[in-house]
Order: sequence, then structure tokens, then C-alpha cells
Amino acid sequence: MNLNNKKIAIYGLGHIGLPTAAILASNDLEVIGADVNPTTVNNINEGICSFKEPGLDELVKRVVNKDKLKATTDLEEAARLADILIVIVPTPIDKDNNADLSYVISACKSISKGLERGNLVIIESTVPPETGINVVKGVLEESQLKCGNDFYLAYSPERALPNNTIYEMTHNTRIVGGFNKESADMASKLYSYITEGDIITVKNMTSAEMVKLMENTYRDVNIALANEFALLCEKINVDVNEVIDSANYHPRVNIHTPGPGVGGHCIPVDPYFLIELGKKYDVKTRLLDASRYVNNYMPEHVLEMILKYKKDKDNYSIAILGMAYKGNVDDIRETPTIKLIELLEELDFDVYVNDPYVDDEIIENYGVKAVEYEDALGCDCVVLMTDHDLYKDLNADMLVNKFIISTRPILDADEFRNKGINFQAIGNIC
Repeated sequence: MNLNNKKIAIYGLGHIGLPTAAILASNDLEVIGADVNPTTVNNINEGICSFKEPGLDELVKRVVNKDKLKATTDLEEAARLADILIVIVPTPIDKDNNADLSYVISACKSISKGLERGNLVIIESTVPPETGINVVKGVLEESQLKCGNDFYLAYSPERALPNNTIYEMTHNTRIVGGFNKESADMASKLYSYITEGDIITVKNMTSAEMVKLMENTYRDVNIALANEFALLCEKINVDVNEVIDSANYHPRVNIHTPGPGVGGHCIPVDPYFLIELGKKYDVKTRLLDASRYVNNYMPEHVLEMILKYKKDKDNYSIAILGMAYKGNVDDIRETPTIKLIELLEELDFDVYVNDPYVDDEIIENYGVKAVEYEDALGCDCVVLMTDHDLYKDLNADMLVNKFIISTRPILDADEFRNKGINFQAIGNIC
């Protein structure tokens, strides 16, 4: 398949969709970005990225100025213009922890109204296994075209780390599963324009859907194991991170790092898709359920540490360092900090939050006060929730007579304790 005369539509211009669109456009392919958010669309057409990602601003500006990337809110028109259509929209979980496929279905309905013979549709959104064959295929066939004969369908999970997205997209291995061989071959050709890494074709779409969920569920289970190790180490005055580092010298051991919970758009969500699958087929997912329980509990454990060690005084102030779910990004999706804020607000604490990457307005939408770094360090209790580089310079002289809880292993506990500071850490309580 020669892509030089093909138009590509990307549905969903978020943290994965926009970099995908920009990378394809940088290869001199004509790309249409389709999104329901008019602000996002307007920004892109002006060469502006709506979120922080190193290198993306410059890339978007360059391809927009070259007239290789245009954005629109007219999803049906994008489908009529495009030959290859890629769906990269959110798949959140609902109140019952089941997959909400409404965004995927909506995008596919728009595509079905402009779908033509020979078109290729690729789903990148993380979805429960069998979504492609049981949901997406049927929605697209509302076009009166037959999947595998008239149009082609494939699934390929994205793999990219915030703050390093462009490099990972252009170097990581891609997994591709097609409705049939022709679908897989066409999708593989497309991804050769994106990544220098290997392109692995699995037997079908459902296998590719399962790959993504297994990857992130493995990480969720491993983190839950590390968190349980931390809870045990706290009881016997053992530094869990020292023990994990030592255990990982074993050639067949790779224990992850404990922390205040799990955030991001993948790891806290994807296991629920497999749990949902288990319920559908009457398979008990005991380990997956337990891991989700442990990781969801960790913000509550941080609260327990605060309540156990705080001084008895009125108007007790608590500062949280870090709203983002991981260091040096502005991404707050599923961040455990939000859960901790909710728990603290239920107890009427005065809560202040500092995050050098997250806008103050976003922070204050959660009912807390956004403050400067120095002001946060003036609170009675300081809780480090995110491993931003800024916080790695914290030292004992900056927190005299304060109580600090570190949920990330980026500070030297002994330095603080040797100067008489009440320093507690997940997996390292003294």
C-alpha cells in the first residue's frame, strides 16, 4: 500500500492522538485531525498544542505551517475525505468499573457515514477484548459495507510514556492485529511510517487488544505487590526500597516501586477491562481484583500516616507536593492525589497544593488552594506525592519543625531524621 496519495484521519487529538497525527504529517502525509472539542481544534489549526509534551509544540507548528495537518470538529466530513481512519479516543470506566465505549462507538458511527470501499480503520483506543469484532465491526458495517471485503479493520495498541512520547512512538515496537490478513498488512505498512521499531503481527484483533491489557495489568499487579511489601516493612522498621533494590539484583526478579497509588490513563483502568471479561465468561480474576484493591487503598494509607503522626493543634495545615500522577508531567488523569484531597476534605483539613506543571486553575477546581512552593513548605505537614525533579532538592533545612511524609523514594530519610525532623515514608516508617 502506497501512502503518498492517501489521506489519514485521526479521531481524538489528546495525548496520543495529536502526536500520532503530527508524526504522520511530518512524513509528508496529509492528515486530518478530528475532535469534538472546538478549543482543541482551533489551537491545533493555529499550531498550538493544548498540553505539555517535549518537542510536540514545535512539531505541530511545523506540520500545520506546511499544510500537512488540519483539524476539524466535523467528524463525518473527516471520514468522507480520508482513506485511513484511526480512532484514538478515551475509554474511561463507569461507576461500576465497566468500560465506557461511548466515545469509541460515537467515533465509529461518524466514520461509518463517510466510509468508502478500500478504506482502512484502525482502533488504538484501549478496549476490552472482543470489542473490535463484537462492537466496532457492527457499527462500521452500518455503512452497508462488509468488513474484510469492502473495507479493512485492525487494532494496534499505543505504547508511549508521557514526557517521552515522540521518541517512544517513533522507536517502540508496535503490535498489530487485523480482522483478516489484508487488514493487518495494510495497518503494518502504516506503522512503518511512524516507528523505526519492529512491527509484530498477531493472529487477530482480539489478540492485539489482549496484549495491551496484559502489559498494563502486569504493572498494576507488580506495583500492588510492592505496596504490600511496603506495608509489611513499615511494621518491622525495614526500608522497603532498600530491600527491593537488593532483591532486584536477582537475575529473575523485577519488583516495581511502591507509592501512594497508581495514576495515569492506563494502569488504573485497563485491569478492569479484564475483570469485566472475567465476569462475562465466569472466570474469577482474584489476583486482578486484589491488586486493584491494594493500589486503590494507598491514598487512604497516606491519610492514616497523617492522622497517626500529626501534631494536635487547631487549624492544622497540610501541603501536598504534586498533583500530577508522575514526575515532570502535567497529566492528572487518575492521580492518587485527587483521592487524598477528597479524604482530607472530608475531615475539614486546610489543604494546599503545589505543582510546577499543573495550572493553578485546574488544581483549585478540586476545592483546594494552589500555592507557591515556598508557601507549601510553610504548612504544618508536607506530603510529597509526585516525584517532580523540583522536589528532589528538598532538604532538612527547608522543613525545620515540620512533619513530612514522602510517598516517593526521592529523599534521604536519614538526613531529615538526623536533624530531628519527623520524616515518614511509605515502606519506611520510624
